[in-house]
Amino acid sequence: MVEGEKRIKVIVTNRKARHLYHILDTYEAGMALVGTEVKSLRSGKVNLSDSYAEIREGQAFLIGLHISPYEQANRQNHDPIRDRRLLLTKREIRKLFTKTQEKGLTLVPLKIYFKGPYAKVELGVAKGKQLFDHREDIKKRDAERETRRAKKHSQY
Repeated sequence: MVEGEKRIKVIVTNRKARHLYHILDTYEAGMALVGTEVKSLRSGKVNLSDSYAEIREGQAFLIGLHISPYEQANRQNHDPIRDRRLLLTKREIRKLFTKTQEKGLTLVPLKIYFKGPYAKVELGVAKGKQLFDHREDIKKRDAERETRRAKKHSQY
């Protein structure tokens, strides 16, 4: 490993987000967590579905993220679905706030990962897809699959 390079270990990805939304821009944010949440994250006990990010009172929060309670902890365990503060610069928060004020744009967590010892979340500025957009994506995927098959069989 090169000096200064941090290893990234992806914990969970939100595959549903890329299906339901057009991702316009992505941001990396740290998360303010308690110790038992970090231990549950390391064991992969997290659910990203139905979670989103929100800017309120000049701070960013991740809402609806479910991190299961840590089994070895006792009374110091955390609330599984509490709002978690995101660590962003003031400039990034201002930029995200103006983007989310536009009609139809929202902040969606795309993946949670560890970058070195720190838990990070990748946020996407997203616009919801219409039904015909889903159909077009399926058509593109099928066409790409057919061209790959044709190339594979034409080599012989």
